[in-house]
Amino acid sequence: MTITRGRSKLAVLAAASLTVALLAGCTQGGDSDGGSTDGGNAEAITVWTADTLPDRVAKTKEIIAKFTEETGVEVELVGVPEDQFNQVLTSSAAAGDLPDVIGSISLAQVRTLAANDLVDPAANKTVVENLGEDTFTKRALELTRDGDEQLSVPDSSWQQLLYYRKDLFDKAGITAPKTYDDIKAAAEKLDSPELAGLVAANKPGEAFTQQTFEHIAQGNGCEMVNDQGDITFDSPECVKALEFYRDMLKNYSVPGAQDVDTVRASYFSGKAAMAIWSTFILDEMAGLRDDAMPTCPECKADPAFLAKNTGVVTGIQGPDGDQPAQFGEVVSWTITEGSATESAQKFVEYFMSTGYADWLSIAPEGRLPVRAGNADNGTEYADKWKDMPAGVDRKEPLGKFYSEDVLSILQKGPDELKRWGITQGQGDLVGAALGELPVAKAVSDVTSGGVDAEKAAKQAAETLRSIQGSLK
Repeated sequence: MTITRGRSKLAVLAAASLTVALLAGCTQGGDSDGGSTDGGNAEAITVWTADTLPDRVAKTKEIIAKFTEETGVEVELVGVPEDQFNQVLTSSAAAGDLPDVIGSISLAQVRTLAANDLVDPAANKTVVENLGEDTFTKRALELTRDGDEQLSVPDSSWQQLLYYRKDLFDKAGITAPKTYDDIKAAAEKLDSPELAGLVAANKPGEAFTQQTFEHIAQGNGCEMVNDQGDITFDSPECVKALEFYRDMLKNYSVPGAQDVDTVRASYFSGKAAMAIWSTFILDEMAGLRDDAMPTCPECKADPAFLAKNTGVVTGIQGPDGDQPAQFGEVVSWTITEGSATESAQKFVEYFMSTGYADWLSIAPEGRLPVRAGNADNGTEYADKWKDMPAGVDRKEPLGKFYSEDVLSILQKGPDELKRWGITQGQGDLVGAALGELPVAKAVSDVTSGGVDAEKAAKQAAETLRSIQGSLK
């Protein structure tokens, strides 16, 4: 994507990428707190969803029907295909014809909408306060706020994780790989001609490569941009993170380009001791999806072998980092500026309370609750999440395959979520950078041996500065 200089901020909406889930779908059901009113002649609202799969639209409408029955608020659900979402959003914003509620939008898109004064922070804040701030994950609120302004209502999260073979680690007497040194020591000990120590993405032009590197780099103190808005990808911390990534993939991985499919295939075939992938792999690893089945030798007798013998690490820490960090996404509802505020608030509160468990159950492996419970039961939604059926061709609770330790680690994961540029107020830069993906190019150049880490970091930083300049 080419970005020209001097464009208006509103035009950024067309460029910002909605790479992560713009999902809105749920299954039927109910819950306890919030969402109830006395009905009456409540103002009708329009809600957008980019998830246009027929079964998900049908399930969304089931919840909406219950919401309307309980509140009297009529809802028009509009499906906007993901590949048309930016265009439709831009034209609607320019025409002053936005929907009342948009869900579920990414952190970068929330910041872009806010930068163009298209969200209603006061309405979003009211929803959070009505539900109870202390019932939300603290980090999810931090990532969806700008100072005292609540830009959106955090809904759920998915995470990037380091997966590792617990059986192989236990046999070799290796501890969980939580730091750069841990990862290197494990890869060095387990790597062999038959088994890669670590598989991770390095293919240029793919968001998955940037997400994977961001997952590794943030724990070393590597940031894309600082609090003053200065590009810092050419910092020593980022250079060292690139060097570490290069060494892992050069010395202890499979040769050539790796992407979202090959990384999964290597781990599923039992040919990798560690892999970096998102939580969306959890149901597949349990053998619940026919077109992405584990193929390891042990998996022939037990398709869920890998799930039962896999451990997960959320945050990773590098030698220059002051705390563990991980890449992940918090998806949100947002109430738009000029909306039918009262009805919109009722809608979001309902989906975050009475309908919340069923909303999460659309894809439990990729929708981890950022609201564990409510005032009556502080763990209600977290407890229900563990028992939600996951999968595509077969559906089973993740708790059937993964230990309580793994599930607990997953639920605590949002506490360590960090994102480049979001809390620095650079969400529009993050979105625009996903068009050119200079970080993914730097990773590819370094891991292929074509460019040293320092030069690759400088080239990526220069491209980011150019992108940033075009947004002003």
